[in-house]
Amino acid sequence: MFTGIVEELGEVTEIEQAGDFVGDAVRLTLRGPVVTADAAHGDSIAVNGVCLTVTAVFGECFSADVMKETLDRSSLGALSSGSPVNLERAAKVSDRLGGHIVQGHVDAKAEVVERISGSRWETVRFSLPPESARYVVEKGSITVDGVSLTVASVAADSFTVSLIPTTLHLTTLGAKGIGAPVNLETDIVAKYVERLVAGSAAGA
Repeated sequence: MFTGIVEELGEVTEIEQAGDFVGDAVRLTLRGPVVTADAAHGDSIAVNGVCLTVTAVFGECFSADVMKETLDRSSLGALSSGSPVNLERAAKVSDRLGGHIVQGHVDAKAEVVERISGSRWETVRFSLPPESARYVVEKGSITVDGVSLTVASVAADSFTVSLIPTTLHLTTLGAKGIGAPVNLETDIVAKYVERLVAGSAAGA
């Protein structure tokens, strides 16, 4: 479980094919001095919003295996050596919930559609895949590449968020250009509410 509050901007240092076929699975090695400070084998670290299991820690780096399912459903397959990534360790039970409840389970891939600069912030529009649209509401929470954000507006096929200077400087979202891929995770609470309401309606 995560909160969507990125702890540091890390870096991919190596991508190694780990399956029998290209694109089958990869082993990522990433540098992140903050998240590796107390990391151990088996721990969970979110990489651009994707929950990965640490397989090894060495110095300021850690490695994690990424299966084909994850490569297909997220933008991790587009990473290359040197790519910046958002990193967050799993939350402790005693931590403050600074963002919202984030599982690290990507619902869909989207892309940057538009960026509008303000005096000290930016409004960014992202595409909104049909399968995720019903879970996104104005002023609700959404996770974009592991960053907990508040939805500013919603259209039929897109949504916008406003990024403050801290988010622009300390996460990958500050440098994402038009067309850049991102991972989306919608609010888990909305999914449970939908399921419960559907069940009640069926029972009635």
